[in-house]
Amino acid sequence: MENVFKQQLVKLRQQNLSQEQLAHELFVSRQSISKWEQGETAPDLDTVVKLANLLQVDLNELVGGQPAADDSQPAKSRSVLPEGQRPMNGWEFFSKNWWMIFPLLAALAWVVAMFQH
Repeated sequence: MENVFKQQLVKLRQQNLSQEQLAHELFVSRQSISKWEQGETAPDLDTVVKLANLLQVDLNELVGGQPAADDSQPAKSRSVLPEGQRPMNGWEFFSKNWWMIFPLLAALAWVVAMFQH
C-alpha cells in the first residue's frame, strides 16, 4: 500500500477545516499541519488515529487512500459539535464542574458509614 498520507490529509482537511482549525483540534501548531501536508514530517501514530477520528475516515483511507472495505454496514451516527468546540477530557470537565466533588464525597461517606454499622 502506497503512503499517500499528505495528499489525503490535504483533501480531507479542505472539506471542512482550515489548517488553523485542525491544529487547534489536535493541540499542535499550524506549521505542523503544513509540514505534514508538504511531506516534510509525519505525525506520530496517536495523532494519526486522532486525525482519522476527527476527519471521520478509516485509517486506511487516511494513510493509503483506500476507502473502508466494509461498506455493507451503515455508518455510526456521529454527534456534531458546534464549530470551534471539541469534546471535553476529564480534567476539563472537573475544572468546569468542580462543585460535583462535594456530592460525590458525601455519597462516598454515606456508603462507608453504611458498612461500619
